[in-house]
Amino acid sequence: MKQESKRGLWSWAFYDWANSAFATTVMAGFFPVFFKQYWATGMAASESTFWLGVANGASGLLVALMAPLLGAVADRGGYKKGLLIFFTLLGVVMTGGLYLVGQGMWQWAAVLYLLAGIGFSAGNVFYDALLPDVSAKSRYDRDSALGYALGYLGGGLLFAGNVAATLHPEWFGLDDAAQAIHLSFASVAVWWLLFSVPLMLWVDERKPDIRPAITTVLREGMQQFIATFHHIRGLRTVWMFLIAYWLYIDGVGTIARMALDYGMALGFDAGVLISALLITQFVAFPAAVLFGRIGERYGARSGILIGIAIYALLCIFSMFMREAHDFYWLAAVSGLVMGGVQSLSRSLYATLIPHGQAGEFFGFYNMMGKFAAILGPLLMGLVSLITGSNRLSVLAVLFLFVTGGLLLLRVRIHEHGGANKKGLEMR
Repeated sequence: MKQESKRGLWSWAFYDWANSAFATTVMAGFFPVFFKQYWATGMAASESTFWLGVANGASGLLVALMAPLLGAVADRGGYKKGLLIFFTLLGVVMTGGLYLVGQGMWQWAAVLYLLAGIGFSAGNVFYDALLPDVSAKSRYDRDSALGYALGYLGGGLLFAGNVAATLHPEWFGLDDAAQAIHLSFASVAVWWLLFSVPLMLWVDERKPDIRPAITTVLREGMQQFIATFHHIRGLRTVWMFLIAYWLYIDGVGTIARMALDYGMALGFDAGVLISALLITQFVAFPAAVLFGRIGERYGARSGILIGIAIYALLCIFSMFMREAHDFYWLAAVSGLVMGGVQSLSRSLYATLIPHGQAGEFFGFYNMMGKFAAILGPLLMGLVSLITGSNRLSVLAVLFLFVTGGLLLLRVRIHEHGGANKKGLEMR
């Protein structure tokens, strides 16, 4: 690769390092606990859980509904990078605003978190769509994995520092854990902005030959969004992949979101659960790189299927967990395949979609991702209700991995990626 191409690729990949701090420290780490114990203090646990769910659900739903239209607009006007910067700044400002929210001010915390979540999720639509601008098609697997690997490492490093400050605030000259958590939100905002600068400076987006006015872009973007929906339905390979992706990534998301709750239900200590989360982050860093190599050598689909098979075995293993070290093993093995499944799914999808339409097609891809982790928790709840066993409820997720994997096997792909021409014919 030319030097400037390498610089563009690494600048793009470091955006994952930047925004993963929000995913780890804020979304997965401190916000849910701090919302209940500090901002919503005195509120019934069921009510605070409801409002936290509203904030999470509303941001995810809004992005899911907006993503395809925004992607179409970005393609028509060459605005992928510009919209990524806009949503990044939205996320950074709203996350930094959490530092200023005082005790009991749960409404402000929920609104700022909702807006920060929109900035994070919507930004990822355009970040994903920039992959074809910084990478050659033959390197999608490796370069997509590089982004995920840097994300796990960067997000894990900052989260580890924030956990240390929370457990031992005196080491950092802080008064208590509450002050440390407040500062952790500010640290995420600074980290996110700082490491987004390389992308802002050195990633070049391919512009259309003619850049229409913004009103024209909006009108044509809506028309293109409708056309793309019908287009995707006619592309059997793309359509089948998206359905398969929705199923197995729902399983991945369910494990990521329900693992800590499951561990708490089994009576594991909070320190064990936080440690397990850190293990997942740091194991996922080299594993994502390894899966990128697997995708290059054996094909992205093969790598994804390996990950799905391991996840299915984890579902069975989780039934028999009894000790803390069992949970550590679960976290470590989950980290081994989590980044690989995500990164290879992104790179495989990039090879299937038509040239020059990455924004709108990745809009639908991200929409499917946002609707994930809905069916899995519902299935777990139903199985738990019917059987009266939390352990048996985990097996419900097995259905998502099995059906998603079987559908993925039916997607017509060449051995080392790329759609079969027959698979792209209108059906």
